[in-house]
Amino acid sequence: MKKAAIAALVVVCAGLAIAAFAAYRIDDSVADTLKERRAGSVAPSFALTDTNGKQHRLADYKGKHVVLEWVNLGCPYVKKHYDSGNMQATQKKAVDKGVIWLSICSSAKWKQGHLSAAGWNEEIAERKIASTAVLIDERGEAGRAYGAKTTPHMFIINPEGFIIYQGAIDDTPTARKQSLQEARNHVLAALDEALSGKPVTIAATQPYGCSVKYK
Repeated sequence: MKKAAIAALVVVCAGLAIAAFAAYRIDDSVADTLKERRAGSVAPSFALTDTNGKQHRLADYKGKHVVLEWVNLGCPYVKKHYDSGNMQATQKKAVDKGVIWLSICSSAKWKQGHLSAAGWNEEIAERKIASTAVLIDERGEAGRAYGAKTTPHMFIINPEGFIIYQGAIDDTPTARKQSLQEARNHVLAALDEALSGKPVTIAATQPYGCSVKYK
């Protein structure tokens, strides 16, 4: 009886582990329907409202470099960057150089990562989020227009409105904070090159993280 009970417990634990992994990997059924905008293509226009009720249009920032960051604070890969302060530090470095940084949440209502405007403002204050604004995209229209597949999924748009980088924030696709010590920050590297008038050396990488929780 003991062996049977242990065997049953092992099966249950294995099932839970598989379910947890499935919740955090890229959802192939979603990913297959999304085609991210490639580097060199025109950035899709959008109009989204931030957590304070202000509308932001991509056209408002013509003439500036813009970073788009897809975010879901419930995702362990996102937590790696926010709990360590890495994402906030990256945001601050970019914003201090005159870059517009828009964090976009495309999580639908009742899905992981979705927060009310008030809930977001609490998180912004507590975590010291340093982006220009957090935009709410609960219908997923902006996310689908860009083909955002994961959280995080990063896009950099140049002053002329073309995407010059899209993909992962760095080259260590893991949720372990320790990986940040040796990671190459693709976003900062691309911004440094672009702001210096140089072509972006690595213009596209494979994004990693949780699937965007679309409606």
